[in-house]
Amino acid sequence: MNVLIILGHPNSDSFNHALAETCRAQITQNGHSVFFHDLYKEAFNPVQNSLNNSKDDDIEQYCSELAYSDGIIIIHPNWWGQPPAIVKGWLDRVFLPDVAYTFIDGANDNLIPKGLLKAHTALVLNTSNTSEEIEEKIYKDPLETIWKNRVFHFCGISNFKRINYSVMKDSNIEQRKVWLSELRKLVGTYFPKE
Repeated sequence: MNVLIILGHPNSDSFNHALAETCRAQITQNGHSVFFHDLYKEAFNPVQNSLNNSKDDDIEQYCSELAYSDGIIIIHPNWWGQPPAIVKGWLDRVFLPDVAYTFIDGANDNLIPKGLLKAHTALVLNTSNTSEEIEEKIYKDPLETIWKNRVFHFCGISNFKRINYSVMKDSNIEQRKVWLSELRKLVGTYFPKE
């Protein structure tokens, strides 16, 4: 099994990095292959230069890994209810037509989307400084909608799980250790030993 991990946080000491390393270690321990990308460390260029979906060599590699993956894990902080620009740019440049989705003829000459990704599971791990209650009642949890409905279901992945780790500014080392332990179990459930 091949699992793609995308990390989008600029601080290498962040909890996001700890989440990514925990995922990578558990998946590898379970006997699977990992495509790992720290977008900030790689200085990924999030800017789409044209609308013709042309792919340079770097984008070709990301697209190939995306298409070849059996599972996808995206890790990023919640910034203004959205992924950081570098993650959004990666999404714009890599989840391309004929890679992640296509359109087929539907009733009444309407085109309907058809997901092309072979991945069966997608996990999204977020950190935030907003409580769960405020996130759901006031902000309506836009990240859940973006990733679950607008990205992964659209591209053919129905087995989706998102976890929001909060409130980060109030968490201590013990709480973070518990979260990482729970994450190891979760990753083991979705990507069990071969």
